[in-house]
Amino acid sequence: MHAQSLIVSLLVPILLLFCPSLLSLVSPDSSMNSLLSSFRSIARSRLALPNNSLLGRSTMTTFTLPSTSTTVHLTPDLTQSQLLEFRPFKDWLSKLQHSLSLQSQNTKHPFHADPYILHSITIQSVDFFGGSRIGFLKLKTDIKSASGASLPGSVFLRGGSVAILLVLETKTKGQSERWVVLTVQPRIPAGSLEMVELPAGMIDDSGTFAGAAAKEIQEECGIEIAEDKLIDLTSKALGSLAAAEDERLEEAVYPSPGGSDEFMKIYAYVHQVEDGTLDEWRGKLTGLRDEGEKITLKLVRLEDLWRETRDAKALSAMALWTGLKM
Repeated sequence: MHAQSLIVSLLVPILLLFCPSLLSLVSPDSSMNSLLSSFRSIARSRLALPNNSLLGRSTMTTFTLPSTSTTVHLTPDLTQSQLLEFRPFKDWLSKLQHSLSLQSQNTKHPFHADPYILHSITIQSVDFFGGSRIGFLKLKTDIKSASGASLPGSVFLRGGSVAILLVLETKTKGQSERWVVLTVQPRIPAGSLEMVELPAGMIDDSGTFAGAAAKEIQEECGIEIAEDKLIDLTSKALGSLAAAEDERLEEAVYPSPGGSDEFMKIYAYVHQVEDGTLDEWRGKLTGLRDEGEKITLKLVRLEDLWRETRDAKALSAMALWTGLKM
């Protein structure tokens, strides 16, 4: 009986909360409306629903960033320690806090007279990779000046990435030729199943270019890309610019700074190949695509790269390669 009473005590308020018309069928007078209000309060209490929501959401955890007055609102599936240990969040916050501090330090700063302040950060959603490891983070900031002016602050955090301009040098009939290795693979965010782009991934702890693209290059071409052979095109091109700036941005390309923290380091890797090897590889790589591989490789002439892909990494790499006169 106790269990039945408990069920009834829960179900009746729920029904009246979501279907108030049921109560109006019994009696529309003011005393019933008062009773309805009481039932709603009971239901909210039993279900832990906030007063401003019928469906309700789990209560967000809030904390204050160390040594600041900035409040952070977390989603129910994210802990404070997880957030503070997430490298892209730490790096982004450090850069932003430093840039904001320059407003008061530099009297010539355009916002010196009315500096912006980071009041709060609201985490909106989290994508976890492999259990508890954060992959992507969506957040919104509240940044205002004393006069009430605000800055847009919707941010998609994913951190940095690495792209490789893999140049194959060969000599055919005494003439030197340069070819570039591209990947062809599904990219669902772009709505594509055959996106042509530069190989991308990361530099692992052993100093080797890692990831699906690197694995494919090694398996199909026998090329393992080591860190000591990489040419950092972004640092060569942007090093002096970064040194002259007060802000602490990366020596990298920012493909979408209006919405994401992502930055790309672009490297070049020049590999000598024997005459005839390219023809062998080209035939093999075409065969892989016919067999339905998810990721395959494509060879294009270096001078034709700019018109063979929509990939921002590839077009940036081509601009850097040309500008640096590599």
